[in-house]
Amino acid sequence: MNYQKLKGNMILLLTAFIWGVSFIAQSKGVEEISPLAFNGIRSVLGGLVLLPVIFFLDRSKKKKGIPVQKVDKTLLLGGVICGVCLCVASTLQTIGMVYTSPGKSGFLTALYMVIVPILGLFMGKKPRGVILISVLIALLGLYLMCMDASLAINMGDVLTIICAFVFAFHILAIDKFSPQVDGVKLACLQFFVCGILNLIAMAFLRETPTVAQVVSLWASIGYSGVLSCGVAYTLQIVGQKYTDPTSASILMSLESVFATLTTVLLISWGWDLTGGALSTREIWGCVLMFGAILLVQLPEKSA
Repeated sequence: MNYQKLKGNMILLLTAFIWGVSFIAQSKGVEEISPLAFNGIRSVLGGLVLLPVIFFLDRSKKKKGIPVQKVDKTLLLGGVICGVCLCVASTLQTIGMVYTSPGKSGFLTALYMVIVPILGLFMGKKPRGVILISVLIALLGLYLMCMDASLAINMGDVLTIICAFVFAFHILAIDKFSPQVDGVKLACLQFFVCGILNLIAMAFLRETPTVAQVVSLWASIGYSGVLSCGVAYTLQIVGQKYTDPTSASILMSLESVFATLTTVLLISWGWDLTGGALSTREIWGCVLMFGAILLVQLPEKSA
């Protein structure tokens, strides 16, 4: 494996870790305010956090004589497409969790690991055989880790499966636009598009939270907005510049593993969270997930 792809994979691994930890913050946040309000506020916060970053990065480039990308049609189109995908996927996932279990939701959402390479075939992107094997191993690992005895399909499951398709389109959209535009600016635009759409839907449904509720959730919203949105989604865009979308989908699916491990750790420290010690089945699921990640790191055969 070349250095650039290894760098991209490590960045995506860090992205999955931040998202996994963020699951705790998000689950606490939506207990107090509506999912649309929480997603809207945290997405706008993520965009605002990146504005000074963009300012200083552009100023540094100008001092070094490096061309600074202006807001052009490609950047705007990428920001809108990625933002709409992110908004639709996150909303469907949140609504779906009202009707299905968190474990089932995590497994069904991660189906984008299978959907991405299938959609990629229609776009002329044929993944390596070892990558497809990694997808199947990771899928089995997630099944062991997330699924329970209940396999009946309900409305929440259907919404979550649709969410997985939209997340797959989001990954492929980033794969298309990230090499063409400034990654930080693309991330900033997608957050504002996602956040504004969520807030419009929130206002339309009259789910406006009180200022006191938002202030009481400063830690959850702050982590989700600054780290999960501002940092992690930006890292996703940067990381996907150096690796293929199928490998990226496997790496980012580790979010479920990190969320589970974080929950177990916090419970052991006395936090009041749903969950507990990992079962043998869940441990094997984690082992298979990490095994799939190791397979992704195998170098390509030289021609």
